Amino acid sequence: MKDDLLLDPLIDILVNAKNIAVLTGAGISAESGIPTFRGEEGLWKQYRAEDLATPGAFENDPSLVWEWYDWRRGIIGSKDPNPGHFVLASWEKDFPSFHIITQNIDGLHQNAGSKNVLELHGNIWKLRCTGKGTLFDDQNIPLEEIPPLCSDCGALLRPHVVWFGESLDMGILNDAFLLSRECNVMFVVGTSAVVQPAASLPLTARESGAAIVEINPDATPLTAYVDFSFRGRSGEILPLIDKKLIQAQKPGKD
Repeated sequence: MKDDLLLDPLIDILVNAKNIAVLTGAGISAESGIPTFRGEEGLWKQYRAEDLATPGAFENDPSLVWEWYDWRRGIIGSKDPNPGHFVLASWEKDFPSFHIITQNIDGLHQNAGSKNVLELHGNIWKLRCTGKGTLFDDQNIPLEEIPPLCSDCGALLRPHVVWFGESLDMGILNDAFLLSRECNVMFVVGTSAVVQPAASLPLTARESGAAIVEINPDATPLTAYVDFSFRGRSGEILPLIDKKLIQAQKPGKD
């Protein structure tokens, strides 16, 4: 890895860091084989994501939208967390404060063992009642019925995800900005850094004095503003950073 020499100053910062925030995007999930569901690789029948992931599409044909999400759940459910997910899960035990802010809806961080996860765009394994807003966990593949109905009131259930044209949950978003302002170090992993408001979180952290670490195969609009930029797969770079932390005898690591 050409960037290996940059690891030593990063490790010096991490050894003394008390508060870590991590922003993850589609890239870390792509390393587990999950497609973006945008463009050709996400085409289902003749439909694009932009045709189906909208309140209007659900209102017009909830069965069609749910057939698409059932297909997506089948793909996602066949994939496992990768080494990058597992490193982040292990770090939760190593730092006094460690939180993941993710744009992903696949639940792979939780599957890897992470507990402090803020999901900006929701979770595909949760269903929300359109009548009372009740949330249900449902891991069934395929779903038992399409469209699924609320067991409490009989209303339609919808995927607990943020659709095109919808706003993010303000409570979750406010928490994400708070974590960004309070962290000593922010990792930005596998995100294009163009989708707002998530793209503003690293800049908020930087303005508050945090060191910013970008891990991405390609440069992004954020690259010019970060302290450390590693070009490559997070499933390779995060384990390398973790190995260096162990060698530095970071407290709490065996």
